[in-house]
Amino acid sequence: MSEYLYPQNDILFSLQSIARLNRLAPYLEDDIGEDLLEAVLGEAGKLAEQVIAPINTSGDKEGSRVEDGEVFEAKGFKEAFQAYSEGGWIGLSGAPEYGGQGLPSCVATAVNEGVQSANLSFSLCPLLSLGSIEAISHHASDVLKDRYLPKMLAGEWTGTMNLTEPAAGSDLAAIACKAFPDGVDANNDEIYRIKGQKIFITWGDHQMSDNIIHLVLARLPDAPVGVKGISLFIVPKFLLNEAGEPSERNDVQVVSVEHKMGIHASPTCVMSFGDQQGAIGYLVGQVNDGIKAMFTMMNNARQGVGLQGLAIAERAYQQALAYAKDRKQGMKADRSGRAAIIEHPDVLRMMMTMKSQIDAMRSFIYIAAVENDLSQLATDEQKNKSIARTALYTPIVKGWITEQAQEITSLAIQVHGGMGFIEETGVAQHARDARILPIYEGTNGIQAIDLIGRKLKGDDGAEMKSLLAEIEAELNELSAADLQQNVEKTLAALGHAKKATETCLAAMKEDATLGTGLAYAYMMSIGYLIGAWLQIRAQSSLQDNQLMNAAQKHSWTHSANFYCDHILPRALAYFYTIEQGQASVGELAETSFIR
Repeated sequence: MSEYLYPQNDILFSLQSIARLNRLAPYLEDDIGEDLLEAVLGEAGKLAEQVIAPINTSGDKEGSRVEDGEVFEAKGFKEAFQAYSEGGWIGLSGAPEYGGQGLPSCVATAVNEGVQSANLSFSLCPLLSLGSIEAISHHASDVLKDRYLPKMLAGEWTGTMNLTEPAAGSDLAAIACKAFPDGVDANNDEIYRIKGQKIFITWGDHQMSDNIIHLVLARLPDAPVGVKGISLFIVPKFLLNEAGEPSERNDVQVVSVEHKMGIHASPTCVMSFGDQQGAIGYLVGQVNDGIKAMFTMMNNARQGVGLQGLAIAERAYQQALAYAKDRKQGMKADRSGRAAIIEHPDVLRMMMTMKSQIDAMRSFIYIAAVENDLSQLATDEQKNKSIARTALYTPIVKGWITEQAQEITSLAIQVHGGMGFIEETGVAQHARDARILPIYEGTNGIQAIDLIGRKLKGDDGAEMKSLLAEIEAELNELSAADLQQNVEKTLAALGHAKKATETCLAAMKEDATLGTGLAYAYMMSIGYLIGAWLQIRAQSSLQDNQLMNAAQKHSWTHSANFYCDHILPRALAYFYTIEQGQASVGELAETSFIR
């Protein structure tokens, strides 16, 4: 079982040369110098490698448990979370007026990659807290911000997201949890009584922080039906006294912790609100406007889940690479002795299939993260451009990247051979942990429908066509001879992307319900195309890069070439299914399936 190594140089390269971090400079009071960035990431790497990674395997084996209505996390997690909080990591991109450090969120993304690779179960607690902080920051009253954000940004309190119910999964319109106005409390704040049950609540209870701030979707008695009648409430585990400190226990209980395929050390809770007098909650934003606030949190989480896909793929790749270099099997080509399996062509193929996709995934993660920062920081026409581009990127980041994580973690097991199927090797955990990623925060089918419905159809393809035009213009400007084959292959795929975009637009206009049958193929094809574009951008940036040595540059060159030869053609298969397969999708019905 290999130790985790934080890939700092690859992250810096992706941030600076591919995502072009300097695009943020005009909108920042203080420039993010290279020395500062390297110092932050260097310390983040130490935290991930030395504190969080060592409890990954033990946490997977131990899991969490419920005793007397309280959830207890695996050994070492509380101490690791304390180190994480005391280091100021959760407040890295938070607002300074509430105790945050005010750095762009893309820097926090770079830190979080290490935390998630080191221990995916552990990382889910701060991920949900960051989403809660985002929702409160954008939608809550100043009173609620002042009360909750400083403690949350300090890591003293954590946050959760409570959407799903037994009868309301992805269909939020079916939410039945109720909220009832109940006057004011001792602090003269308007309060509501929350009653209902929520399921699949990540880190819904634990002992790592002094309080847990639940964000809960619920309906008021006179609320309209559907999503237009949902409100959002802060429901703390412990109510606050006049000094703003946790005191009386709120009427919030853990019913049970789910037994899951993976992420065993992350307690996934069934939560009950209001079994007695009703859990006290505080309205976030306007009545019946909770879905808007929750989508702020969900969009934050969706890019975060894409990052998880990259992170777990990187961890699996590192373990497979270490094993492939160490494991002797068969003879060397010249018959001079036993060979490490990495010398065998099929193992080389698997390893580069993993690496080339990880490089493309990382590039995409950071270009989307910088775009997201621009959507919030820019004060000129760039703001609206970046808002639209971030919206377009988000479902692809979540969907395409987490699908790649399935293949990569599976290949890591395959590289190990029979030993990969043995739990003691540790590589199977990565595949088990990764399997949740295409499911939660909106299944990848939902991400694909969001892309083709809200994003593509929503503006009649304007932003997608703008992206494709930018890719085409950038590729056509590249003149280096060693890039031309990759450029030509990507431009050919881009031509198919233009046709597929028009096909999907026409299908959505003709029959949006049937048109969504093309959605998954469209999401995947665009993901592969973006990956090729960014691999070429990386390849064109290598010569001027000062961070990497010759061997690292050589590895990136192989990665880009392999991607364009072996991974990009997958986009062509998806484009073909869009162009040729619409009729057979439209013919599908329940009667198509017989048992």
